[in-house]
Amino acid sequence: MHRIFQNFIDALACAQNSADFSEAMATVASALELSCFAYLALPGGHERKPRLISTYPKEWTSRYIESRYELIDPVITRALQTVEPFQWGAGISSNQRSSIQQQLLDEAAQFGIRIGFTVPIHDGRGPMAALTFASRRGTPVFDNCVQSQSRVLQLMAMYFHAHVQRKLVKEPAIDGIRLSPREIECLEWAAQGKSAWEIGQILGLSRNTVAYYMENAKQKLGVRTIAQAVARLAAANKTKQN
Repeated sequence: MHRIFQNFIDALACAQNSADFSEAMATVASALELSCFAYLALPGGHERKPRLISTYPKEWTSRYIESRYELIDPVITRALQTVEPFQWGAGISSNQRSSIQQQLLDEAAQFGIRIGFTVPIHDGRGPMAALTFASRRGTPVFDNCVQSQSRVLQLMAMYFHAHVQRKLVKEPAIDGIRLSPREIECLEWAAQGKSAWEIGQILGLSRNTVAYYMENAKQKLGVRTIAQAVARLAAANKTKQN
């Protein structure tokens, strides 16, 4: 396991694009006989679609993204509610699902995605992400791996997410000044007249956390008020559109 993990870390260090990251995770998944995987990062900041790196069938992933299935996916819904890895699928009890959620799972099953082990990723620096290892059916090898190596798989997911965020996610800039996706997001809501408390309710953050992001944005932009920061954001957006 140590050799597999080290090779995985080395591959992440060399990865430069989505294809490289997919190959790195596919290699370790194959070595552990975990079949296919999917990494999904929910959109944040100026992103309009989730980021998906996966070895699931292309027809399914295209349908998933185009249909905005992340909004109703019961696996993602559960991942939003917990930080602990979990198993799902055939033979594993779950909370009551809506008919539309069950329909999504039935569609996924048609593409061989019937059971899975999902690692939720909440790093506090942006929207939630999740990494899932899936299979057509449960096998002793799959079950043993996700049960005995759950913490190692969780660590791999965290490393994978961190490298993807660092290399593939470009932080938005205002006049060349880099702001985090959360800082941009808070400013965008402030531009719509929302208070720190209201922004917190919308984003699922505390009022103090929103205030922290706002303060960071002001300091980076060298302004004294939120109104000035919002004005800088509006001017930058207008420049991009022209």
